[in-house]
Amino acid sequence: QVQLVESGGGLVQAGASLRLSCAASGRTFRNYAMGWFRQAPGKEREFVASISRTGGSMDYADSVKGRFTISRDNPNNMVYLQMTSLKPEDTAVYYCAAYTGNYYDLGRNADFASWGQGTQVTVAS
Repeated sequence: QVQLVESGGGLVQAGASLRLSCAASGRTFRNYAMGWFRQAPGKEREFVASISRTGGSMDYADSVKGRFTISRDNPNNMVYLQMTSLKPEDTAVYYCAAYTGNYYDLGRNADFASWGQGTQVTVAS
């Protein structure tokens, strides 16, 4: 089973950029579709983005399209979320997820994913 550790969160001003990283353990990293979710206080967990095993296909929530970019580095077992033009409504704990199914199913099958511990992103207005 893959283990995930997120990093890169912090406090930024609206309009700033931030890059989150997710380090995965295990030799089978390339067997997993990967994704990012977020959860704001008092709200349900929300799908943000996902990426296929090869990194050739991505899916994004409408709220982040054009602002966030997901990528992966299979030789180094890393997944990234580049966030630009950040808004206060992007404030949340961001979680990395690993999924054995297809990347385009991750958003609705999150209960079947493996999770990291999360990293806090706070965007001040």
